[in-house]
Amino acid sequence: MNAMSRPVILTGLRANNDLHIGNYFGALLPLIDMATKRADEFQINLFVPDLHSFTTPIDHDKLQEQIMHNLKLFVAAGLPLDNPNIHIYRQSYVPAHSELTWILDCFAGFGQLSRMTQFKDKSSKLSADNVTVGLFNYPVLMAADILLYGASYVPVGDDQSQHIEFTRDIAERMNSKFGQLFTVPEPVKKQHEFFGKDQGLRIKDLQDPTRKMSKSEDSDKGVIFLGDSPGAAAKKVMSATTDSLAKIHRSEDTQGITNLLQILALLSGETIETVTEKHYGREDYGNFKREVADKIEEFLTEFQARMSKVNEGTLMAKLQSDEARMNDIANAKLLTVQQAVGLRA
Repeated sequence: MNAMSRPVILTGLRANNDLHIGNYFGALLPLIDMATKRADEFQINLFVPDLHSFTTPIDHDKLQEQIMHNLKLFVAAGLPLDNPNIHIYRQSYVPAHSELTWILDCFAGFGQLSRMTQFKDKSSKLSADNVTVGLFNYPVLMAADILLYGASYVPVGDDQSQHIEFTRDIAERMNSKFGQLFTVPEPVKKQHEFFGKDQGLRIKDLQDPTRKMSKSEDSDKGVIFLGDSPGAAAKKVMSATTDSLAKIHRSEDTQGITNLLQILALLSGETIETVTEKHYGREDYGNFKREVADKIEEFLTEFQARMSKVNEGTLMAKLQSDEARMNDIANAKLLTVQQAVGLRA
């Protein structure tokens, strides 16, 4: 199959801050597995959405360092740099993303964007002065990310399903008005059928196991980052919230212990059922925590050793080569759109 005629799978590797073990097992490993297995049939675009980073407050001085750090995380986790059908690139290094966003802005409805659940959720946690137009406009930039490359498949969680439907809506609106400009991505139902709806085990915050582990939380005491020192991560496990039932089993009443069982299962490569059966009924929470802490320490030691061996020169050469190719593809699509709306002869 000609590489340029392959259907496209597109997904972003966010770079605001360090990834945690929930990201690793729930997103990073499945993404790499998907890319590796499907690269024979699809063009795989794995881009760093660095422009999206500004939708909420960040430390701008550390953004470049974090972008490269997270790309190295993906390589350490198994992302192949020698597969010609897997492309990595930084969003801001392809200016067509920004320009297409403005054009799409002028055909996007204020009311539709106002109804986006993710915008309402995120803006509700910020002061009025920190709710930016960029946060409001996020789905339009995401649509440009997808439509520039004719991506049919975009793996997203439930929180971004609305954005896929928005992308479909604006693509169909533009196609209806100007002719066949864009490939319309598959609807959410077909996306789930293609990638599988099962997102695996969701790791919870160690301090508040009613919430998922999140890198956006104010406190990192309940979050194990891939960049944590192994010893510090082990201490976080030892201070994890459990319960007063003092007997290991899985239920809604034992969310803290259930979370530790899930972490142990992922680190051991065993099913949650197998791990639960092994430890069912134990009353020594302290020793159980120590077993999980030891596994975390071992995992991070091995992972960080792999990361230290990532060749930055090879990574940068791959980035620059792929960015040149993505600019060619994106600029060709942008020119077609510019001509359709009257900006180019």
